Amino acid sequence: MREDITRFVDEIAKLTEPKNVVYITGDEAELAAYRRQLVEKDVAIPLKRKNSLLFRSDPEDVARTEGKTFICSEKEIDAGPTNNWRDPKEMLKHLKTLFKGSMRGRTLYVIPYSMGPVGSPLAKVGIELTDSLYVVINMAMMTRIGTKVLDALGDDSFVPGVHSVGCPLEEGEREPPWPCNPEKTCIAHFPETRQIWSFGSGYGGNALLGKKCFALRIASAIARDEGWLAEHMLIMGVTNPEGKKRYFCASFPSACGKTNLAMLMPTLPGWKVETVGDDIAWLRWGPDGKLYAINPEAGIFGVAPGTSHVSNPQAMDTIRHDAVFTNVALTDDQDVWWEGMTKEPPKHLIDWRGEDWTPNRPQKASHPNARFTVSAAQCPSIDPDWESLSGVPISAILFGGRRSSVTPLVYEAFDWEHGTFIGASVSSEMTAAAAGTVGKLRHDPFAMLPFCGYNMGDYFGHWLNVGKAGKVIPKIFAVNWFRKNESGEFIWPGFGENSRVLKWIFERCEGAVEAQESAVGLLPNIDDLDSEGLDISRETLERLLTIDPKEWAEEVKELRSYFKIFGERLPEGIKRSLDALEDRVSEHAAP
Repeated sequence: MREDITRFVDEIAKLTEPKNVVYITGDEAELAAYRRQLVEKDVAIPLKRKNSLLFRSDPEDVARTEGKTFICSEKEIDAGPTNNWRDPKEMLKHLKTLFKGSMRGRTLYVIPYSMGPVGSPLAKVGIELTDSLYVVINMAMMTRIGTKVLDALGDDSFVPGVHSVGCPLEEGEREPPWPCNPEKTCIAHFPETRQIWSFGSGYGGNALLGKKCFALRIASAIARDEGWLAEHMLIMGVTNPEGKKRYFCASFPSACGKTNLAMLMPTLPGWKVETVGDDIAWLRWGPDGKLYAINPEAGIFGVAPGTSHVSNPQAMDTIRHDAVFTNVALTDDQDVWWEGMTKEPPKHLIDWRGEDWTPNRPQKASHPNARFTVSAAQCPSIDPDWESLSGVPISAILFGGRRSSVTPLVYEAFDWEHGTFIGASVSSEMTAAAAGTVGKLRHDPFAMLPFCGYNMGDYFGHWLNVGKAGKVIPKIFAVNWFRKNESGEFIWPGFGENSRVLKWIFERCEGAVEAQESAVGLLPNIDDLDSEGLDISRETLERLLTIDPKEWAEEVKELRSYFKIFGERLPEGIKRSLDALEDRVSEHAAP
């Protein structure tokens, strides 16, 4: 064991005062014993699905806590206007007060983990110290953990992470079903020193430090310094009927269909989609000048409500066994259920709070942000190269949000600079995946609003610079599956029919179809968007691809107002693209 690792563990153990320290090896027998322990302590509920467990969180600990998540850079301006900033010295002082004795009566687990395939030159290693077995079994699915990671680390650096639920146990005190300390929750990131400290929450990305904390907030800062990109993006392989394959990345705010798209079952005959990753991508230029992506994760942490055999059959098959469920409902035969899983709910359930539930109750049986955790290797659509050490070559990057108007079904950027502007302009109607008002429109640049580890104006500039380093530049597109009519009904069927949009994007990458220039970008010619067998009128298709100059004039005003928050850190390339958009919209609006 490296001296710096043991010193890190010893320092935290001295601070937190656990009753013992355990190094996680990643051995399956070890993990199985931990699962049994959780059941025996009544912390987890065993399910009839093989090797699967159900957890119920505290009602005050159900989602990311963005208001309690901090970027602790040396200078406040380096955190930027979209992050909560704290002085690093003051924050460390506060954290050490919180963590003092926080693991008393508990076990400190040391989890070495690799973000990316072990041994890949694109991978990075972290070490999470935690007092939560829930974290241990979830990290075992979401990352590659244990002794093999330490063996591959060599002399390379690692990202240290410390997590505590903040619930010390007195002698003989029973473990609560969901230990947490929501009043004192604090998730702090130190981009200069590459540290993560998380206190008080046991939930999801607050506690699984490899996920958003490392793979995006800290990794985005590392990527800025090293010249690559750490992105909130799925990675998918798309194969046409002739057997030609291309890889796409796609960026959407949480709960806007990333997992569904990553596991898409195309309705178009002969087309195939395979999954490399459903949530996060790390992208670097290869020696051949192409942009390559790896999925730094090894698992899927998916939103359960709305997932069904209709919306995402691949996900339903993935979670048949060896899965962890959090805040879903329990059926009378020890299985799981959530809203949208079936057309009709069971006649009786135990809801996510542990209470009897029947269909006439106004409360939801599952929390809107209920989750499943499962190894990506179990996904039927997993790509054969999903663990390629060099990554997969990216032909196209898609940006999208949940917009009921304004944004057309699909359009292509004019070039990389314009594509960067499209990414910077993403906005979406909010969902239950993050704290806030559901349905309210918020700007979410690159779907990275909660995840960028430094000033987002500088992040835009980094994107612009990265585009100058490649030789084979991916095309960039905007997509929007969520346009509605006057009655509030979706006018695009979505789900597997999104393969029709992917086909057009694929053909644009091949140079097989032309596009028409519009005020906002390059739109499909309506006859090039394959609608054969689709129950949709030509009038509706035209509406999906229509640009309303009045709506876009308002969009320009809104964007100009929004971008002001970045002040002098807003790059010239973004200003230039916004001015050009305004000019084109004005030109198209002229009588």
